[in-house]
Amino acid sequence: MRSGTVALLIITTLGCGTTSDPAEDAGSSTTSGDDGSTTTGVVGSSSSTGAALESSTGDGDESSSSSSGGPAPTFGEPEALPTPDGACPTFESGTLEFAPGETGPRSARVWVDPEAGGGGPLVFYWHGTGSNPLEAEFGIGQAGIDDILERGGMVVAPVSDPEAGQLPWYLVLGQEEDDIHLMDEIVGCAAEGPGIDASRIHALGMSAGGLQTSQVSVRRSSYIASVVTYSGGILNPEIVSDAPERPFPALIYHGGPEDIVVISFQQASERYQSHIDSLGGYSVICDHGGAHTIPDARVYSWQFLLDHPFDIAPYPYEGELPSWVPEYCVE
Repeated sequence: MRSGTVALLIITTLGCGTTSDPAEDAGSSTTSGDDGSTTTGVVGSSSSTGAALESSTGDGDESSSSSSGGPAPTFGEPEALPTPDGACPTFESGTLEFAPGETGPRSARVWVDPEAGGGGPLVFYWHGTGSNPLEAEFGIGQAGIDDILERGGMVVAPVSDPEAGQLPWYLVLGQEEDDIHLMDEIVGCAAEGPGIDASRIHALGMSAGGLQTSQVSVRRSSYIASVVTYSGGILNPEIVSDAPERPFPALIYHGGPEDIVVISFQQASERYQSHIDSLGGYSVICDHGGAHTIPDARVYSWQFLLDHPFDIAPYPYEGELPSWVPEYCVE
């Protein structure tokens, strides 16, 4: 039995109700909470993903100015990326199998356009409890996925391991890095296969997936450029980082005092922001007031990631948030 299984028994008292399949309506507002219940957010019908999804940092190493009119941001690339342990699949849209040496075969749902030529962003999405990888179509939004693919990039949503227990990801309550090893393998295979933009490896997640995304941002800060969490955060700030001196940017959403499913996700999100601040990183925290839901503003999540590649300096939003950022968000 995996460590953390005893703690997971706390969750079983809540039961596991039926959940909707995010693939049934990628434009709807339904998502699954950590108690297995269905929750609903508010989605604006006229929202779009930023100003034609243009990055304020440009496609090269620097741009003409930041959003606050200060020095042009510059960014870099990780010193090294993971290399694959096993045979890599041919990248195409669908569920693909990977072979991380530490865990054995694992799967992930991939969105990619082989005709786009590769060399673009790599965006991970970690789904919530009771949901599935197709939640990415709602959590990122179809317009965001389309833009990532047009840039020669891909979206990857890992398939959870049943051995993780009641919750989908090992690190939500435990310490095993099985899911991290899968992510490392995918990064290595993507870099060797169609190719990726190493400065633009990002992660998003909701609920248990938001907690996982927060863990990923710290434990793999050596290559994760920036993240977005929906009702995520950290339960314990004592997280082992593979690059403890490297700060990173994050866009942190929570649903306020009512965002509670066993834990307070508001408190977990605020704890995560404090941890980022202690590293010298940058965060925008947003109380959307919708309890345990993915907010309408999710359509801008890809814009935030696009504007925050690896080692961006200065942070382009610092001191003056772009006009698309909701009024309930603060630095």
